[in-house]
Amino acid sequence: MNVDVHQHLWTGPFLEALRRRGTAPHLDGWTLHLDGEPPYDVSPADHDVALREALLADDGFDLALVSMSSPLGIEMLPPEQANPLLEAYHEGAGELPDRFASWAAAGLTDLEPDRLAKELDAGCIGLQLPATAMATPAALERCGPLLELLQQHDKPLFVHPGATGTAEGAQNVAWWPALVPYVSQMHAAWYAFAVAGRSLFPDLRVCFAMLAALAPAHLERYAARGGERRPVDRRVYLDTSSYGVTAIDSIVRAVGVDAVVLGSDRPYAAPFNGDVGSALTHAIRSVNPQRLLSSKGA
Repeated sequence: MNVDVHQHLWTGPFLEALRRRGTAPHLDGWTLHLDGEPPYDVSPADHDVALREALLADDGFDLALVSMSSPLGIEMLPPEQANPLLEAYHEGAGELPDRFASWAAAGLTDLEPDRLAKELDAGCIGLQLPATAMATPAALERCGPLLELLQQHDKPLFVHPGATGTAEGAQNVAWWPALVPYVSQMHAAWYAFAVAGRSLFPDLRVCFAMLAALAPAHLERYAARGGERRPVDRRVYLDTSSYGVTAIDSIVRAVGVDAVVLGSDRPYAAPFNGDVGSALTHAIRSVNPQRLLSSKGA
């Protein structure tokens, strides 16, 4: 089974919940308003379920894992604002066709493990957290009740870039969030998990979006500056979103073939389709995603 572990698809209930808001994150028709960023015109076709299902077939995938967009900042809202949006997201995700499965989302200003347990029991394949919630060992430990619950349910964690707020002077540079704050967020989350996460949650399977911003490629510098040498973590995975042959090759050299899974980040990017050989292609599209999703496949 070929799996894309990283897509975003906004369903009707979620779109309407965003439109009911008067402050960011807010949709005015199809124009998205976020704090610190210019208005963004969302393409309706990007969130048309039938079109996306057809595209999934064209890309050769049997299953896509969809998640709420953490850069919206919903997880960090007060509960009275976050919960209606989270409920709408889960409602719509639960109505998607069988070729889609969903990562759960959770509010982080007031942790409610019981809410997460309900979504996992309803069929969510794991939990997505924004990298900003895991930027330091202390921040990661604060998320402990949610991560412990994932371990108990034998479900994986997906770490995705979170809200940014564009730096002054860069508001009109469209690629700035993806290349600057997203990269630093993912890099910090990777090393926070390496330092504290694995010891706290020894059985947790974790997938980092965008190859963890190539953080594993810095292991030589990590060792040179006094970092403790550690064996490769066989329960950690990295998705390919937006990267190509050069980046994937460097990560495979650093942590091995078994760590890489295919995540496209649709509708913001197309699936990686470069020539890395048939064996690696099969591993990142089929074998490794199934190991991520089930401890029985590990």
